[in-house]
Amino acid sequence: MSKGKAKVIKKKAASDRKQYHYKLVLSGTCGVCKTPCARGMKYWERMQEPGALGKGVPCVLTRTYG
Repeated sequence: MSKGKAKVIKKKAASDRKQYHYKLVLSGTCGVCKTPCARGMKYWERMQEPGALGKGVPCVLTRTYG
């Protein structure tokens, strides 16, 4: 058997990796969505109660690579 050099694989730094970015959508958007998700529907139901406050929920349909 021949002894060869081991192949060195360098990992990318965390800042070099692509990350997903999601837009935050409000309950009105989730209510009229053509492809509703579980997270969006749960948020929409919570926001239907009187006095509910919400800042939105990340929408998986708006996922982009950044």
